[in-house]
Amino acid sequence: MKRFRVDSTLIVLGILLLVIVIGAILVSTVGRSFFSPGNIRDILTGMSVLGLVAIGQTLVILGASLDLSVTYVMSLASLLAATTMAGSAANIPAAVGLTLVVCAGIGLANGLIVTVLKVNGFIATLGTGLILQGVLNTNFQGSAGAVPWEFQVIGATGVGPVPVSTIIMLALAVIVWFLLGRTRTGAHLFAVGGDPDVARLSGLRTRPPIIVAHVLCSLFAGLAGLLLASRLGVGSPTVGQQGGYALLSIAAVVLGGTLLLGGRGSVWGTIGGVAIFAVVDNVMSVLQVNPFLKDVVRGVVIVAAVGVYSRRAIVRRRPRFGPGGTRMRGDEAAAAAAPAMVAAASSLDPGAPGPGPGAAASASADPAKGETR
Repeated sequence: MKRFRVDSTLIVLGILLLVIVIGAILVSTVGRSFFSPGNIRDILTGMSVLGLVAIGQTLVILGASLDLSVTYVMSLASLLAATTMAGSAANIPAAVGLTLVVCAGIGLANGLIVTVLKVNGFIATLGTGLILQGVLNTNFQGSAGAVPWEFQVIGATGVGPVPVSTIIMLALAVIVWFLLGRTRTGAHLFAVGGDPDVARLSGLRTRPPIIVAHVLCSLFAGLAGLLLASRLGVGSPTVGQQGGYALLSIAAVVLGGTLLLGGRGSVWGTIGGVAIFAVVDNVMSVLQVNPFLKDVVRGVVIVAAVGVYSRRAIVRRRPRFGPGGTRMRGDEAAAAAAPAMVAAASSLDPGAPGPGPGAAASASADPAKGETR
């Protein structure tokens, strides 16, 4: 009987539904409505920044890498954008362009370090993050720059209860979904993340997908930094670190069903993981839970997510023949074909034994290998 396997994305969405139900019950105990437009807007607003970072993190994790520099890239992006805009709407295109180019350069450096120098992604991006932290601490002692109102509108307006920032995040998620599922780059990223040796022996170039993933991850972190700048109105050298987006994004990706070893996952599972974090944070804020307890709950969720990952069984390819094989009655079919195989061998080699019982038994001794004796 064929076993029914539930997709990990559906599991995440089921967990999200359960969290929403529990959250609605808890919020109702303090006389508030979980599904009020204002509360929905708060949840979606909380999803946008973490969602952007987590989408980029999904790409590098699918390639069996990590990026711990995203928080520093976010801070640098907010500062570059705010100082370049300098309160003038005319400077918005140049500021956004410069910020994204710098972020792409950081991602390119990460990708080259991982692929060319063969440095583990954890160590490579940690080193890059420390370099960026040194640059930020040396050149900026506090908030800097000014964001014009025309750019602040992105972080302050919405369509009904849905913020513009969340719409942008979901639109980018659709683009990444298309990249992963409908392009050669996405297919190569899955292949390299699943098994780089097999991918290389299959003729794939293993470096470009990882480099592209790191570049896109830094670009998404830069977009998150731009969004934070639009909300704050200034750039901050610590805005990324204060949010703890590096670990939260990794936790959201793993909670969404993406394997830390790479090769399997989806961007919609990641969005589900981000939504779970946003709902939990919102419920604790409505209940006026101690802010330090929020960090405890986040830590528990992160540990639970990694624990779920570590206990997930990696499905190995089943043998084609033999007990439990994917080919029904493979041993019997091979044994039935043994006399014909021996006869064919005898016609080619007159000295070979005829198709007698002993020869058939000898030929069927190892049917999986197809040997004839």
